[in-house]
Amino acid sequence: MAIDESIAARPHAEVLPTMTTSLISEPTPREVIRKAQERGVQIVDLRFTDLLGSWQHFSIPVGEMTEALFSDGIGFDGSSIRGFQKIHESDMLLFPDPARSFVDPTLDVTTLSLVCDIKDPLTLRPYSRDPRFVARKAEQFLRASGIADTSFWGPECEFYIFTSIRYDQNSHEGYYHIDSDEGIWNTGQNGTANLGYRPRYKEGYFPTPPVDKLQDLRSRIVLALIDAGVEVEVHHHEVGTAGQAEIDMRFDTLVSMADKVLIYKHIVKNVCYRNGYTATFMPKPLFGDNGSGMHTHQSLWKEGTPLFFDKDGYALLSDMARWYIGGLLAHAPALLAFAAPTTNSYRRLVPGYEAPIKLAYSARNRSACVRIPTYSSKPAARRLEFRSPDPMCNPYLSFAAMLMAGLDGVKRRIEPPQPVDADLYELEGAEAERVKDLPGSLPEVLDALEADHDFMLDGDVFTPDLIETYVAYKREHEVDAVALRPHPYEFHLYYDA
Repeated sequence: MAIDESIAARPHAEVLPTMTTSLISEPTPREVIRKAQERGVQIVDLRFTDLLGSWQHFSIPVGEMTEALFSDGIGFDGSSIRGFQKIHESDMLLFPDPARSFVDPTLDVTTLSLVCDIKDPLTLRPYSRDPRFVARKAEQFLRASGIADTSFWGPECEFYIFTSIRYDQNSHEGYYHIDSDEGIWNTGQNGTANLGYRPRYKEGYFPTPPVDKLQDLRSRIVLALIDAGVEVEVHHHEVGTAGQAEIDMRFDTLVSMADKVLIYKHIVKNVCYRNGYTATFMPKPLFGDNGSGMHTHQSLWKEGTPLFFDKDGYALLSDMARWYIGGLLAHAPALLAFAAPTTNSYRRLVPGYEAPIKLAYSARNRSACVRIPTYSSKPAARRLEFRSPDPMCNPYLSFAAMLMAGLDGVKRRIEPPQPVDADLYELEGAEAERVKDLPGSLPEVLDALEADHDFMLDGDVFTPDLIETYVAYKREHEVDAVALRPHPYEFHLYYDA
């Protein structure tokens, strides 16, 4: 659940000119170096993303940040990064992007962080498994298609903030233990003074302090994000007890927003850690309460004009928007391999917790996979919200895959099923049967990706090598690893049988 667009409606057009014109040039390496000197930077941190979507990094003294660093790159061992190179081909190069740098507000030593692209040192060609390169190619493909020149993205990343987390798994035991001062299960705890005021299960949406005990902490996160150059529109407590939270960033273009998702996760985790809390983006850390999603708003524009608006269309949607939705729904099982990419994702995608598991679209309806926000009737605000992704995804791959699916729908004029303006969980009979469900497990969506990925290969945006490597890694390190281990609840079910 989310506010979606800050304080009812801020049309895209308010900030569009700075995003779609060349009036503001990107900073040069020389300018980045000069600004680092002005800010008193001592350390430069070079960051890049592994195949699964986690930031990796190493650091150099600021004196080593010369213009040659930007043009010649700096080497690293690609064989030690998940989903990258084998040991006999391990040498790779990082190239800092001068357009994406920020002074990290979570570190004591003044540190400039540079987001980097990856190239092969022999050919100097961009690395095919660099997720950021895939996202860049998706934006290039959009422009080359002639359909649109810009896509805007607005992900709503939800997360939990806990006081303590303990977990272990070995041959003779497996467990996890979560605690939170906000957890409703602590209402009867006796020890230190118990002052009460805790959100009940599914009742964490919008209470004021002292029920919402994390107002100041979320505000600190917001201020740190702003310091890092990430525009924030709103923050609030989410539905779940025990500290579920949401902080919404202002929308941006595809690669830029994917960068910001990683900055966001980094700052959330580090601000919480430095204040004695632990944050997780797991989709379903708590049984019996709402999971954490990443509802992803998206729209297409061309020459400054929004393409998803039609005053006569259902929910003010244009034909293009409807076909784009048709592409998302037609390819949804394959998309979820990137957008809901963990075994834990399918603990969230179950009925009863506002989880979007129905392959349908609708205005205002949060039980559908695709929702059309109706806070504003302005053309600039017309967009769609794909609700099934979660924040464990690699945003570069997830956004790129969604864009490719939507464009496939536009090119092929894929008609989605008729919109359903009713609670999809309460449908009965033939009406219920015509609305299909999403797949219910990671193995199913990996199978779907193998069977349905030709649309991602258009324009060489994704490559067969990347998809094969990704699927193989997920099966070996996650699907099989989880399936081989006894589950604690199995002892409850079977130990005394």
